[in-house]
Amino acid sequence: MRHLYIIIAVILLASCYNHAEPTSDAWNLTDRQIDSISFYTTHHYTQNFNFVVRADSIALYEYPSDEEQVNYINVVAGDRLVVADIEKVETDTVDTVWVKLAHDQEIQGWTREITLLEGAAPDDPISQFIDIFSDVHLLFFLSFIVVVAAAYGLRKLLKRRAMIVHFNDIDSPFPFILAILVAMSATLYASVQLFCPETWRHFYYHPSMNPFVLPPLLGLLVSIVWAIIVILIASLDDIFRHLRFGEAVLYILGLGAICAINYIIFSLLTLYYVGYPCLVAYIVFAVYRYTKLASLPYLCGNCGKKLRTKGKCPFCGTENE
Repeated sequence: MRHLYIIIAVILLASCYNHAEPTSDAWNLTDRQIDSISFYTTHHYTQNFNFVVRADSIALYEYPSDEEQVNYINVVAGDRLVVADIEKVETDTVDTVWVKLAHDQEIQGWTREITLLEGAAPDDPISQFIDIFSDVHLLFFLSFIVVVAAAYGLRKLLKRRAMIVHFNDIDSPFPFILAILVAMSATLYASVQLFCPETWRHFYYHPSMNPFVLPPLLGLLVSIVWAIIVILIASLDDIFRHLRFGEAVLYILGLGAICAINYIIFSLLTLYYVGYPCLVAYIVFAVYRYTKLASLPYLCGNCGKKLRTKGKCPFCGTENE
């Protein structure tokens, strides 16, 4: 062992260090380049960045100015734009930042940054997906519809003694794990927006589904998203193996309702800092319900449902001795 330590020490001491060539002009940047770097760090986009128009139209003017302008060109929803230049107009009382956008060689012009950001989104499918679900009015509208429809659907399913996660579950760990992962992803999503808004904004402009190139909190969120996809596939496979087609469809609808409620509730509760203890309580509840289900040692001789004790089956009424 002593010889091994000596060999390792010799190798470390003999290691060579490659001194890089001095580059005296490496940071010899022009004022315009420095401004561009500074703008990128605060606005998260710069020249040659691509947008796609979401609004009905955006007016592009001939030159940047806070004065009333007459000559302009409209770009419409679906048009793709590239940032050609950025200027500051200090006299503009609405927005000092003006952006020159180009749709092609002939259709290009200037617009205020506030108009651009309200009417366009980064030309990336992940960014556009985020943009849709970040709409506050849409979120609350969908939340109301989903909660009401889910509550009504769950009530119907329970009255029919249908299989449903947490309440009358199948003997599979994947559905309840999926429900927990959705609750965790909603909590993390709200946490990033609450505590790291600039990090989330940068991710919005430069999204990635690789968790290893993202900040820790975002990396964890993306990892959970990937886990949701994997567990969802496993859940669907297990559901159709345990249940007949009609029952499986009802179970999947109930699972979807539970996941939708989890996403909405934990997203909203986390914004008021109560989502974290609620998440812990929910995980304990979900694990308890699953372990309680797993302790059902008997099967009904008629319908095959799991039973905790012998006797009358609550599903079909058959007496099991």
